[in-house]
Amino acid sequence: MCTAITYKTKAHYFGRNFDYDISYGEKVVVTPRNFQFKFRKEGILKTHYAFIGVAAVIDNYPLYYDATNEKGLSIAGLNFPQNAFYGDFIEGKINISPFELIPWLLGNFATVEEARESLENLNLVNINFNNQLPLSPLHWMISDKNECIVVESVKDGLKIYDNPIGVMTNSPTFDYQMFNLNNYHNISTKDPKNLFSEKVDMDIYSRGMGGIGMPGDLSSMSRFVKAAFTKLNSVAGHSEDESVSQFFHILGSVEQQNGLCDLGNGKYEKTIYSSCCNIDEGIYYYKTYNNSQINAVDMNKENLDSSNLCAYPLINEQNINLVN
Repeated sequence: MCTAITYKTKAHYFGRNFDYDISYGEKVVVTPRNFQFKFRKEGILKTHYAFIGVAAVIDNYPLYYDATNEKGLSIAGLNFPQNAFYGDFIEGKINISPFELIPWLLGNFATVEEARESLENLNLVNINFNNQLPLSPLHWMISDKNECIVVESVKDGLKIYDNPIGVMTNSPTFDYQMFNLNNYHNISTKDPKNLFSEKVDMDIYSRGMGGIGMPGDLSSMSRFVKAAFTKLNSVAGHSEDESVSQFFHILGSVEQQNGLCDLGNGKYEKTIYSSCCNIDEGIYYYKTYNNSQINAVDMNKENLDSSNLCAYPLINEQNINLVN
């Protein structure tokens, strides 16, 4: 399971927690403008916007988990079990396999507004990457500097939801996640008022009691509430260091620790990596489970007119500064 968020200080940021039990050798990958994508049903995309994100590169094809293009359009794919539905080819539609959605979107469009009309004509077709890599059940959060949406392909069609809070987790569907926030009207950053009864004196015995009742478990609905509350009430300075640090602290409020989500057979889901991309500057920051140091790749330091992928393995070794 995973959590994705947007965040704004002086700059604009987009990122996610990738929660899973295994790694697929993912890397930070820069796809330059002239790397060719051969879509299964929509021909070849020879030139396009450049983009950066985390991907597993298989047969020289970047299977992106999340990415941002040079114009600031960003997307993250998150697990959407028991809800995602991919259908057959439909004549007259834009037929894209889910593993092609990120390069198709980021390669062709600069903003959510620009992409929306094509998204409404999109058909996510059930075509696996290969026999060893079947499709994952996913939905997507898409964002730019001005707006954020969620795209979900379900049995009764493709749904596009406006996302005013800039948060997404996993199942159930996004409209239900938003409705569920109604159950948390009384959660607050301030000390609580006694609404229980005027006949009972109640003490404020600890700071933070306004948050009593906020969920803290690892389920997707609970993470949605916790991440939304944390993000919407978060305060950060406008410097890059302060903004990036606060972004990771927001994600840290819903990160998964090894051992707490038991999948059986000695497997546990944990937060394999967390990312934060400054979408104004094209700088992709990340941390991994075993390395809490913030690392970064600047896409603009690469040759964006190249036709070759540029990949940086994630740094997984902890960097501890020992001060004597």
